[in-house]
Amino acid sequence: MVHAGRQARGCRLRTSGARRRATSGRDSVGLGFSCAVAMLVCTAFVAVASSALAQDVGLLRSSLEEVAATAGEPSVVSAGGITRDQTPLLTLENPTPFSEDAERRRLVLVGGLDGSVDGARAVVGAVRWFKTEAPEVARDRWSVSAMPLVDPGGVGLDAAAPLPPEEGYYDDGDRPEAHYVWRWVTYQAPDVVLVVGSGADDTGDVEGALASALASHPGNPELGPVPARAVAPAQLQATVRDLIEAPLPAISPLRRSVEQRISRPPLDIARLLAARYPGRPSMSYIPGAAWIYTLRLARLTGETGWRDKVLSQVQPWLSGEEPLTGERVSFASLGGAMVFAELASEGGAEAAAAADLAAQAAEIARAESAPGAPEHGSGWTDDMYLGTVVASLARDPDGMDVAVRLITRYAGLLQQQDGIFHHAPDAPAPWSRGNGFAGLGMAELLTALPTTHPDRPAVLEVFRRQMEGLREHQALDGMWFQVVDTPGSYREGSLTALAVTAMARGVRLGWLDDSYRRVIERAWLALLAHVELDGELVDVCISTGAGPTRRYYLDRPAVNGHDDRGGALILGAALEVHALGF
Repeated sequence: MVHAGRQARGCRLRTSGARRRATSGRDSVGLGFSCAVAMLVCTAFVAVASSALAQDVGLLRSSLEEVAATAGEPSVVSAGGITRDQTPLLTLENPTPFSEDAERRRLVLVGGLDGSVDGARAVVGAVRWFKTEAPEVARDRWSVSAMPLVDPGGVGLDAAAPLPPEEGYYDDGDRPEAHYVWRWVTYQAPDVVLVVGSGADDTGDVEGALASALASHPGNPELGPVPARAVAPAQLQATVRDLIEAPLPAISPLRRSVEQRISRPPLDIARLLAARYPGRPSMSYIPGAAWIYTLRLARLTGETGWRDKVLSQVQPWLSGEEPLTGERVSFASLGGAMVFAELASEGGAEAAAAADLAAQAAEIARAESAPGAPEHGSGWTDDMYLGTVVASLARDPDGMDVAVRLITRYAGLLQQQDGIFHHAPDAPAPWSRGNGFAGLGMAELLTALPTTHPDRPAVLEVFRRQMEGLREHQALDGMWFQVVDTPGSYREGSLTALAVTAMARGVRLGWLDDSYRRVIERAWLALLAHVELDGELVDVCISTGAGPTRRYYLDRPAVNGHDDRGGALILGAALEVHALGF
């Protein structure tokens, strides 16, 4: 329960709005909070706070959906964050901010940082006005997206807290809203940001703190600033009108930085990441994935230096200096042997030693305690890739039969009605990378499995169901959520890379129809925006075992910087996107 003083504060805010509407006889911003409802909430502020909160958020959602349903953009209600009690930070968004018309400017509206719904009303009203009353020429020149209520708990963010947040983006134990709003606004790639609340200038309030930080963007100099200002709710509609009817402003440095990222060709990204990853060679699936994609880059481009790099890094295992496995065998480490299957397929002086190592790994992976239950597996969806990829790349018939049993059994246990996978039987949440592992594991197996294999149709059906489920859960910007079916959980890089890879392979080899090309394109552009110019990465979930609650996955931190895992997986996505002709 929220502290009674905080409840009373939120109650006063709602009451003041109700009085103004009762006096004026009309709801000028159209959010639809009736005086009677507001007064009822106020008289009940000593009751459970979640009831009032749910009412506010429910009314806000209804208002956003009403505005979204009117002709034009923005047209989709989503979420750009989530509170500790799993209340979404609702947004009204345009599709694919990373492929906006170059001549159109982007305006982002943010409200409710002070815990007041007044800012939310003003934001929704301004978007409604833009869609229904703004001059047509202005609507053609501008797009608008909005997060009306950053703090649905009614407490108000701390104006003294640093912006941008320095750490704790997705595992902040107290006030995650500031982290989410910062990331969401940045990746809307705006040209102008208006921050709406009780303050009308940049002096000491939380709105001014956010606006000032955006205008200097100290958190990532590569991205650059965006013009931003704090605006009082009563002034917002006039401010928006004056802005969109004036001559177009310059494209913001922030947007230009994002556009520079997304303009890079897939092979340039592949070269960038192959040069940087893996930073720490080891016998694990993470370096293994980087190595196989680097070998494929060498074959594709004829640039032999990439192959030389891989051979240098895997030499300790090829020579026998390092053992293939340690005392404890896990699929995560065994998956590293995929590089040997790839080297064996190339021929050359290393082929015999590589083939022997790949065969050893495939034999270990084949061990089952029961049909479809791998002896060395974890029982997580990770097994669907880590435990099958060596057999698939080595074209090992017995190993692929085991892989088929594993995948079909796990699908029966973990695949949901919408096609996406829970992470484990005791982990009832569709974790991002867990779904990526499932998708890529099936894609690699389908690539290798003979068309005459009797169980191929079953695997293909599971794969198609999952790809359709992922398509339905794709975020508006093209990414996928950390908890796939939970808008507001952060938009995560490794699943986005793995989904791009699996879908692009599926389209290229005819398992998926061409309607997926648009899904892939949107995801690829969004992923590019999260790859910095030096190859560092934004928002790749850290190593994650199975957890007992959805909250566990929502709170998994994300890497911002060097990340071998994300670098390897995005490298693979770059090659598949290139092969598809993007």
